[in-house]
Amino acid sequence: MRMKTWIAAALLFALSLPAGANSMRVGDLYVYYNALPSTQLTPEIARQYGVTRSANRALLNVSVRRGEPGADVAVPAKVLAVATNLAGQRNGVEMREVRDGEALYYLGEAPVNGQDTLTFELEITVQGQAPIKTAFRQEFFPQ
Repeated sequence: MRMKTWIAAALLFALSLPAGANSMRVGDLYVYYNALPSTQLTPEIARQYGVTRSANRALLNVSVRRGEPGADVAVPAKVLAVATNLAGQRNGVEMREVRDGEALYYLGEAPVNGQDTLTFELEITVQGQAPIKTAFRQEFFPQ
C-alpha cells in the first residue's frame, strides 16, 4: 500500500474513533461528519495534513458520497461550517478539501477550551443541488 494511501486510511480511521461518524442521507447523497480533539491524531498524521495538534483544537471532518454504501463514490462539495460553544461564542471553521486517490474529504479546526461542548452547523453544497444543512453537538474533554 502506498505510504500516502496508508496515511489517508489511518487519518480516516482515527477520525472515526471517538463516536463514529454522524451521517445523513439526502436523495442519493450521504453526508458523513464528525469532530474530535486534534490531539487524537499522531504527530505524523497531523503534520501530513497540516492539522494543529493542541488540547485547544477540535478537528472537524466532512465527506460526501453518492450511491449506496459499498458502491458509493466521493462527491466534491462546498462545505461551510460554524462552531458555537455553550457560552454562545460562534467561530467560523475554515474548511479545506483533502484529496488522496479516490478519497475526498473536508477538514477544519475549531477552538475548544478545556471541557467544552461545541455545536457544529454545516451547510454542504453539491453542484446542481440545493444546500444540505445539518447540525451536531460534540463534547470535548481535556487530555
